Amino acid sequence: MPGTSRYMATFKRGDYVDIVVDSSVQSGMPFSFYHGRTGIVFNVNRNALGVEVTKCIGNRQLRKRIHVNVAHLRKSRCNESFLKRVKDNDQKKRDAKLQGLTADVKRQPEGPKDMKIVKATED
Repeated sequence: MPGTSRYMATFKRGDYVDIVVDSSVQSGMPFSFYHGRTGIVFNVNRNALGVEVTKCIGNRQLRKRIHVNVAHLRKSRCNESFLKRVKDNDQKKRDAKLQGLTADVKRQPEGPKDMKIVKATED
């Protein structure tokens, strides 16, 4: 059986979750295709979550809605860097507004690397 912290995690609609099957809990186990997939919570029940996952069938992507026991889910970290960037950009905009400037928060490409000179010495 998984520890109690697995069951104490709070999930809300719109959260990203990773489906990781725990074989010690058979109830609410998703089909093997969904193991390792990331989905979005669309429904919260007492001990299960509704998760929306995309599945490629032929030449199209379908949004599959499945209900999975909480023991087989963990919060995904796929969105962390995006949320951190949004928070930092909002702070930059606030600081710039106080100074009466406009903040440039667009991501810039890295660009070409600096040049290097390679010298061959004869020994």
